[in-house]
Amino acid sequence: MNGQEEVSIVCPYCGEPISVLVDMSIESQRYVEDCEVCCQPMLLDCTIDAGGRIAVDARRGDD
Repeated sequence: MNGQEEVSIVCPYCGEPISVLVDMSIESQRYVEDCEVCCQPMLLDCTIDAGGRIAVDARRGDD
């Protein structure tokens, strides 16, 4: 699987729904991305299972 998929998450700081892009060529990834609403740094853990289902866990960067 290649390309990127858009995934909706909720910001752990402001609670607003936002979209993030997940690289489908990497099964497990962790990175920091700023919320597009409140600009706080979120720690994102993304996993893609064998069926192509994406799971994104968004946590506060200061946890």
